[in-house]
Amino acid sequence: MRLAPLTAALLLAVTACAPSSTASNKTDKITLSVWGWGPEANYDKMFAEYEKLHPGVDIDARSFTTATEYDTILSTGLAGDSGPDLAWLRAGANLQPLVEAGRLLPLETSDVPGLKDFNEGVLRSAKGDKDGKVYGVPFAIQTLQVIYNKKIFADNGITPPQTWDDMIAAAEKLKAKKIVPFAFGGKDDWMLPIVAGIFGTADWGGDDFLKAVKAKQKKFTDPAFVAGIDKLNKLKPYFPDDVAGVSYTDAQILFSSGKAAMFPGGLWELNFFGENAKDVDLGVFTPPTQKGQGLMPGFTDGSYGINVKTKHKAEALKFAAWLASKDYGQLYTDTLRIFSAVPGVKPKDALLNEVATGFEQHGASYFMNEFAYGNPSSQTVFSKSLQEMLLGRITAQEAAAQLDKSVSTWL
Repeated sequence: MRLAPLTAALLLAVTACAPSSTASNKTDKITLSVWGWGPEANYDKMFAEYEKLHPGVDIDARSFTTATEYDTILSTGLAGDSGPDLAWLRAGANLQPLVEAGRLLPLETSDVPGLKDFNEGVLRSAKGDKDGKVYGVPFAIQTLQVIYNKKIFADNGITPPQTWDDMIAAAEKLKAKKIVPFAFGGKDDWMLPIVAGIFGTADWGGDDFLKAVKAKQKKFTDPAFVAGIDKLNKLKPYFPDDVAGVSYTDAQILFSSGKAAMFPGGLWELNFFGENAKDVDLGVFTPPTQKGQGLMPGFTDGSYGINVKTKHKAEALKFAAWLASKDYGQLYTDTLRIFSAVPGVKPKDALLNEVATGFEQHGASYFMNEFAYGNPSSQTVFSKSLQEMLLGRITAQEAAAQLDKSVSTWL
């Protein structure tokens, strides 16, 4: 999902020549441009269904796979006249700068009826913090877990671990066979809080702990949180050598090539590995703690918003209404192997159903999405702190203290 950064020249070219709403003189069709950071071919495929239903509309999907640069690209486009009609928006804290700058059109249920059926927790991720208005149609629910290679497990007599000791014993067995137990890299630091959440959420108590921090009853320096993030240190012998220098893409290749048995990551990886490691039979599990059952973190992964400057407001709203429909939700889930945020959608994929059951029984909020405010954001601060921890420059206690200090500036 995230590749090398754009060059400055390309960034300038994108913002100067970005697509905008147009009406063809030959066909009198309306073109709605949509910007996002996902695989473009998948969106062309899905949006073609809308074009069949609405012959007078073309949907021009533009994907910026360099997701780390997307915020700058979108902010620049929306500030000028070269922005898209609709765009993928970040969730929660990362949405607020565009809301406060007045770049987005508030959505009403009279225009997008499906919004009234969305789970309030899901919808909250697309709301303005101050005005409480909805600015986007949520598109996905992401869960975080360990993906594993079923053949490697079977060949080595390993089953999904039920205890922490089971998992460590499996990792030792794999390492002895020269197989990397966990494909993971700390060079791209945005992955570090995700992996910390995968292994540590149950240690600090999931949502109850987050509520206590928000209520200022607990701090991130709490021993339970420190123990949770220290799991990265405890698992370091089972990560690739020089883990802090291994990139996200390197880790994907390790797993795809069969050189690694497990990949701690997001649900979005199922589609990636399905396309790039077609021979790998995938399984998933939630890492257990020393006390037993673990927790599977999850979060709402963005929404579709409308540029307040769009020249085709009526058509954009009509498209947004379709994006909030169960028809689109089912198409999204089946195409991308990711949970649609649209309520009532049932995945047909067997592995997705397995994840859905696990999340329903043992789900929790991904902690960093709840604490991504500040400038620099607490997420940015903590990502760097965890990278320093992996390098052995600071302890888990010190990394937790840096997060707590950052959060205290805005909470």
